[in-house]
Amino acid sequence: MGLLSPARIMRLWRPRRLGVALGVFMTIGFGLHLWGVPFQKRLTRLQFQQSCAPSLQPAAETCLPRQRLVFLKTHKSGSSSVLNLLHRYGDRHGLRFALPIHYQFGYPRLFQASKVKGYHPQSGNTQKPFHILCHHMRFNLKEVLQVMPSDSFFFSIVRDPAALARSAFSYYKLTSSAFHKAPSLTAFLSNPRAYYQPGIHGNHYARNLLWFDFGLPFPPELKTKRANLHLPKDSNFLRLHVLPSGAGPGSQILDPKVLVQPVTTVADGHTQPVNTASSDLGTSSFIQWGLAWLDSVFDLVMVAEYFDESLVLLADALCWGLDDVVGFMHNAQVGREERLSAAGNNSQTAEDWQLNARARAWNNLDWALYIHFNRSLWARIEQYGQRRLQRAVAELRARREALAKHCLVGGEALDPKYITNKMLRPFQFGSTKVLGYVLQSGLSPQDQEECERLATPELQYKDKLDAKQFPPTVSQPFKTSRLLSP
Repeated sequence: MGLLSPARIMRLWRPRRLGVALGVFMTIGFGLHLWGVPFQKRLTRLQFQQSCAPSLQPAAETCLPRQRLVFLKTHKSGSSSVLNLLHRYGDRHGLRFALPIHYQFGYPRLFQASKVKGYHPQSGNTQKPFHILCHHMRFNLKEVLQVMPSDSFFFSIVRDPAALARSAFSYYKLTSSAFHKAPSLTAFLSNPRAYYQPGIHGNHYARNLLWFDFGLPFPPELKTKRANLHLPKDSNFLRLHVLPSGAGPGSQILDPKVLVQPVTTVADGHTQPVNTASSDLGTSSFIQWGLAWLDSVFDLVMVAEYFDESLVLLADALCWGLDDVVGFMHNAQVGREERLSAAGNNSQTAEDWQLNARARAWNNLDWALYIHFNRSLWARIEQYGQRRLQRAVAELRARREALAKHCLVGGEALDPKYITNKMLRPFQFGSTKVLGYVLQSGLSPQDQEECERLATPELQYKDKLDAKQFPPTVSQPFKTSRLLSP
C-alpha cells in the first residue's frame, strides 16, 4: 500500500484491531518487512492509544459530532447517495472539502495528494485544512494521510457483486472494452475471457471493481489452460441470501474460504506495488491479508443492500442525528430496484441464479469483500441492538417519505426528460437513464434551499462547493463545469 513512516503507522493503527491484523500478518508470512518497515522494530515502536472508535451503545449526551471524514466512494454501490449527505452536512456546517480539480482524483490511478485543489504542503502549515475527503478516488492511504489527519473517520460502502455487475455493465458499456464487445451481460459472464483483457483501458470496471477501488494489490495471474468460467455443480456454492433492507440477518452466510476460488486477475496497469514477500502466499491468505488490512483502516463499511441500517449505524458512529443522514437516492438507474431484486431475492429463476453465481465467481475478490463486510455489519447491528435499529430505520424512512412528499413533484425520482433545471438534472452516462428530481413550486425560501440540497446531483453540488471554497476573483454567474464520466 506504499511506504508509511513509523510515526504515521503509530497514529493510524487502532488498538481494537491491532491484534487481529498482526495475527493475520504473522500467520501468512509478513514476518520481515511490512510496508518497508522492519516488523520487529515496528512492534516495539507502536504506541497504544486510547481508541477513538465511536461506541455502538446509545450516544452519550456529551459526545461531539465527528467532522474529519474520509469516505471512499466506490462505484455503482449507492455511494452517490452517501456523497449527497456529506455534501449537505459540510455545506450547512461550513466545513472544508478536499476537492478534486475536476470531478475525480486522477481515477483510475491511485490517489495523490497533489490532485487536491488548494493543497499546498510547501506552505509549512501543519494544521490540516480539510474536514471531508469524499470524491471518487482509488484509495491510497499514504497519500490520503498527507491531506487528512490519521484520526479521521474512514468509511466506505460495498454491494453484492451480482447486483454491481448488472449496474456496471449498463453504465460502463461504452467505457470498458470488455463490456463493449459483449452483446449482453449473460454472454459476457458465460465466457468472460473471450472479451476481457487485463490492463486494457476501462477494463477495471469489468472485474473486481470494489477490490480495485479499495486500492488493494492483485494476486498474480494463475497459469491455467481454462479459458472459460466453470460453475461448480453444487447449487449451494456461491449462494448468498441477500435479504431486503430491514429483514434481518437470518440467512446463513457461507465461509468465504469455501466461496473464494483461485484468483485469475492481474493488475490493471495502475495497481499499487505488492510486497515481494507476498508472491509466494496462497490465494486465501492473500485475501485474508487484504481484508485484515481494510479492517485496520476503515471504521465502518456500509452495505448497499442494507442501506438504511448502514445509515443508522453511520449516524451513531459519527454522533450525528438522523436528520443528518436522511436523504434521497442519487444516481439511480431506471429499473434499479428490479435489478437489485433479481440479484438478491429467494425467488430467482434458474437463469437468474446462474447469472448471479457467475458474476460472483468472476468477481471473486469482490465477493470475498462483500461476505466479510456483510458479516461485520451484522455484528455491529447485534451490538447496536436489532429492536433499537428497527425503530431507528422506521423513523429514518418516515422522515425520508415526508421530505419527498414536501419537496418533490410526484414524491419520487423522475425520468430525466422531465427535469428542465440544469442544476438538478443528473449527468446522463451509459446506456441506461439516470433518474433525478423536480422540486415542488411554492416552497418557502428556507425549504427551497434545503430541498435543493437534497435534490442536487453530485457533480453540480461539487461545483457549488468549489465555487464556495474558491470564489472567482471576478464576479460572474455560477456555471457548472463540463461534466465528466463519474
